[in-house]
Amino acid sequence: MQHIDRDQLYTESEYRFNYVAGFMDFGADDIKAIETVADKIRPLVPVVVDAVYNKLFTYDITKKHFLPKNEGFEGKTATSLEDLTLDHPQIKFRKDFLSKYLNKLLSGPYDDRMLRYLDWVAKIHTDTPEKKSKINVDYIHINALMGYVETTLIGGILSLKLPEDQLAAALSAFNKLLWIQNDYFAKYYCNPEATVQKREGPCQQLLSLPTAVGALFGAFAVWIAFKNKKL
Repeated sequence: MQHIDRDQLYTESEYRFNYVAGFMDFGADDIKAIETVADKIRPLVPVVVDAVYNKLFTYDITKKHFLPKNEGFEGKTATSLEDLTLDHPQIKFRKDFLSKYLNKLLSGPYDDRMLRYLDWVAKIHTDTPEKKSKINVDYIHINALMGYVETTLIGGILSLKLPEDQLAAALSAFNKLLWIQNDYFAKYYCNPEATVQKREGPCQQLLSLPTAVGALFGAFAVWIAFKNKKL
């Protein structure tokens, strides 16, 4: 039986990744599966990005997070939700960021630099002292967004009509990868060592659930999609 140090899970990013990735059996075969289909999936990135932002603009509670100026954006920001359109320069800036993120997942390499990147993506959505901007998105929206991104990506992958072995491997790999990214978000939102309140609050309840639960439900959704395609 492998020993896992609880404190290290919340203090060492690489240690946390190794535990979560190992629990999900995310490894070389999954990386190879992503590399194998990357060139076929890459043209779908703009479609996924547009779908994501259309969804984010469906609700005022998610759209409002795009009013504050993003770190790195030098243009003029909108002053109201009504003025903030999908073709606004700041939204184009954010869409470009999401496109680069998705292409980074497709391109790799999956090394220490990639782990730092996944960590950084999570950190910039929270209100931390290291940031220039003060954008802080509640975890409920991040969690819902990650689920929507995965669903949209699965739909895109299914549309490619890949050979069955490639399809199954790709769906499984991306499912694990996005759950790993989701855990990087949870690391910042739900650290039980931060305050006593968090130890007693809903975030700690979330963390008390095994990571495997999310992975298993995601894998079940992938299996259903794969089965329906065959039917």
